[in-house]
Amino acid sequence: MRTTAPANAPAPSPPDSSHASPPASLPPATGAWQEGDPPGDRRWAAREEPLPLEAGGALPGVRIAYETWGRPAPDASNAVLLLHALTGDSHAAGPAGPGHPTPGWWDGLIGPGRALDTDRWFVVAPNVLGGCQGSTGPASHRPDGRRWGGAFPHLTPRDQVAAEAGLADALGIESWALVVGGSMGGMRALEWAVTRPRRVRSLLLLACTAAASAEQIAWAGVQLRAIRSDPGWRGGDYHDAGPGRGPHTGLGLARRTAHVTYRSEPELQARFGRLPQDGEDPRRGGRYRVDSYLDHHADKLVRRFDAGSYVTLTEAMNAHDVGRGRGGTAAALRRVTARTLVAGVDSDRLYPLAQQAELAAGIPGADRLRVIESPHGHDGFLVETEQVASLIGELIGEPAGDREPSTAGRPTVRS
Repeated sequence: MRTTAPANAPAPSPPDSSHASPPASLPPATGAWQEGDPPGDRRWAAREEPLPLEAGGALPGVRIAYETWGRPAPDASNAVLLLHALTGDSHAAGPAGPGHPTPGWWDGLIGPGRALDTDRWFVVAPNVLGGCQGSTGPASHRPDGRRWGGAFPHLTPRDQVAAEAGLADALGIESWALVVGGSMGGMRALEWAVTRPRRVRSLLLLACTAAASAEQIAWAGVQLRAIRSDPGWRGGDYHDAGPGRGPHTGLGLARRTAHVTYRSEPELQARFGRLPQDGEDPRRGGRYRVDSYLDHHADKLVRRFDAGSYVTLTEAMNAHDVGRGRGGTAAALRRVTARTLVAGVDSDRLYPLAQQAELAAGIPGADRLRVIESPHGHDGFLVETEQVASLIGELIGEPAGDREPSTAGRPTVRS
């Protein structure tokens, strides 16, 4: 792969009505980053050869968008890889602004004096292959200039990790000091450690699993059906349809469904209970406050994400099975040589602790399962930054000779 900085990004495509600023009441056909949009802090790595895919065939014209913080050591031995969850992107730290619709999703962990101290570590966060914030995905153009749309191929986490390995090669990184990811990012982090064990020295797995379960696939299937049932889906070829004409209703329903699984029942009850939304009466067609909360998150997502990427990435998560073709889960986990910590969230109903316990028990040398205490459900791995910081500190710690880090605020350890 070759890398380019924002200033050397490909020339903007001619403007078209599909990405013009729509009225506030109309979401865009796609919330994907588009050629001609501000690059923000992104850089790109382009693959010269088509990427072979696990399901067969190859994907040409692959580009991976990524962001970095800190400076690499001469031998790049201080490189840390951050892998985002389903609707995340490369913008792990920094404010929202031109090119970045949301603030950094792990901003509290990255920077001088923080867990990932950028005076010491070179932090790299790619946008996953199949995503929509600069990396090649359904909203991207093929080498012949046409949109990929519904013709975008099926991906698995192994394909996505292969693309990320090309990025590491382009950056001159032979091995990562630490690979960390939660949820979908944890699936890829695990694949990194199983597929390329010599390239991962430390590993932090958060709220993830060795293989997608039947229940996880079922929840995902409801969301996929919501998107594909939207008349605006058009078989995935909607990207040039214009504001208000994309599958935003289906994507919004998918987001509402997913968000319920991301939070915990006690949290929703404590925050909203049965209260009606201000000025509305549920007996006369109005909403409850929890309805308004889900509407808010759905509206935010359809304006910054792409339905095709949501489908592609959800299907990739469904395909996650670290034991496939490797003699089963136990045999696959034995391939991991990295120093490993596995943590789950005590209130997570989507990726329950038993799944992380399986990882901790099966990875050689992994410590006992760590439990992040949080009322926020699956999203706890994003919210509880102090507890995640403690886990990072255990793995990569302070430089030799420095004092031992405090144990205050560390996650609970359960056998």
